[in-house]
Amino acid sequence: MNIVYLGIDLAKNVFQLCGLNQAGKPLNTKRVDQKILFQTVANIPACLIDIEASTGAFYWQREFEKLGHKVKVISPQYVKPFVRGQKMTAMMRWRSL
Repeated sequence: MNIVYLGIDLAKNVFQLCGLNQAGKPLNTKRVDQKILFQTVANIPACLIDIEASTGAFYWQREFEKLGHKVKVISPQYVKPFVRGQKMTAMMRWRSL
């Protein structure tokens, strides 16, 4: 896996991950529960991670930075234009850079 950017949709129990390569093409999309999120991200080489600002975002930011990732917390007002229904598109993460 050559993931350069990782977008994570934080939720209460299930998290959606979308890994993108340098060209912005999705390499991997995965749903994981809270118990294995940290383990899943730990297995990915250091990359840029984007997460939407929420109550738990800064906790996850600290945890991911301990693993060597660079984390960018995005304000919800900038995420909203890319939301389709209740799901975020992979391009939202790419365009936020």
